[in-house]
Amino acid sequence: MTSPQALDGVRVLDLTHHIAGPFCTKLLADYGADVIKIERPGTGDPSRQEGPFFHDEPHPEGSALFLHLNTNKRSVCLNLATDEGRDIALRLAARSHIVVENFRPGTLDRLGLGYEALRSVRPDIVLVSISNFGQTGPYRDLPMSEITAYAMGGAMNATGHRDREPLKLGGNVVQYHAGANAAFAAMVALWRVEAGGPGDHVDVAIYETQAGSRDRRTIYLTAYSYSGYTSYRSGSETRLAGGVRIAADGYVYLAGYGKRLPSFLRMIGREDLADDPRVSDAGAELDAAWVEEIENSYLIWARERPKAQIVAEAQEHGILAGAVNNIDDLFTNPQFVARPPWDVIDHPHTGPLHYPGGPFRMSATPRRTGGRAPLLGEHTRQVLQDELGMTESELTRLSEEGVI
Repeated sequence: MTSPQALDGVRVLDLTHHIAGPFCTKLLADYGADVIKIERPGTGDPSRQEGPFFHDEPHPEGSALFLHLNTNKRSVCLNLATDEGRDIALRLAARSHIVVENFRPGTLDRLGLGYEALRSVRPDIVLVSISNFGQTGPYRDLPMSEITAYAMGGAMNATGHRDREPLKLGGNVVQYHAGANAAFAAMVALWRVEAGGPGDHVDVAIYETQAGSRDRRTIYLTAYSYSGYTSYRSGSETRLAGGVRIAADGYVYLAGYGKRLPSFLRMIGREDLADDPRVSDAGAELDAAWVEEIENSYLIWARERPKAQIVAEAQEHGILAGAVNNIDDLFTNPQFVARPPWDVIDHPHTGPLHYPGGPFRMSATPRRTGGRAPLLGEHTRQVLQDELGMTESELTRLSEEGVI
């Protein structure tokens, strides 16, 4: 018997593709919402064609990106550019609480599926639109890439080394951040609807999620508003007793500076320096030779120890430390073994694999697991028959005409 989920009973029509939109609906699906994902007949979500692929073999059912972003959803192939495809989408929307889309602004209206059309079939519908710069404004129709959003949002100005050009954090952090914001906004709007309020059209601009990003940006904006200080990239110099250093089997991060410096020196076997006045004087000017002596001792000490041992010794001395884990470490780390951050999910194409689990846990509704990403169009006939009462002959005709 399936455990009750936090979002049981919430129905979502997913018109999204690529990353930001599917991540929004994934968060809803993984916590119990019934998400019907609309995909283009024949090709499906473009992320099905993006790697990495299972065993490095390109296949629409083997994209790690798609498999991760579409767990616990149902796939329906539907050509929204056709009249019948639009009508079917409206009928599905009438049975949904939330519709999520990330087309270019204006596209949904041109398809006959804009907010007013959705309201005509369900007045309290919540439509969440995710776009590059929002539904209005002079930049509304401009294209945008991951790195462009990160740069324009301002965070990139403070990322990288002072003597080089700005850098972007790796991965699709912007897209995932926007998707998380959209999921939160959808829940806020639905909460108001359930309290008796009207439906809503939620406008999520990816650019705006970066202009006010929680990744340092809000701190920098606050600092600027109070003092006029503009954030800059830091230099490449090494911080005494702090930062990432090499260990016998990888890398480790320690924060042994400041008030922790005496304990740090004792830990690395330099008790002779622990009582040096320069250690306790936070404002003292540290000469380069003295810093180099400490750093050399630190590097020799660290290179002789595995990172797990370094972390354990640092903790004994009250020093903040953490191993720089690789993927293999995640499966042996005692905290992750006791509290696994992943789910094992089986799939017809890949077999069972480890997937990142939900980002939080709830005591009354255990985390939903085991719901794989759908095969392309896997649930088309089931959904259209069970939800809309379509007959087998109707479905055969729609398939022959390229509607489904």
